[in-house]
Amino acid sequence: MGVWKQIAEYLYLRKKDPERPKDKWIGYMHGINRISIFVFLICLVILGIKLLC
Repeated sequence: MGVWKQIAEYLYLRKKDPERPKDKWIGYMHGINRISIFVFLICLVILGIKLLC
């Protein structure tokens, strides 16, 4: 279940854990992961549109 909680945090569906240690490099990593998930979802939408048209 940890993976789903992390994805929910990336997509801003869930608040971040306030007890988690803060590190700038982990923040950068989470930012890059967030961008990659958004790009992947956008590509899925584009592929779905292309297949339907």
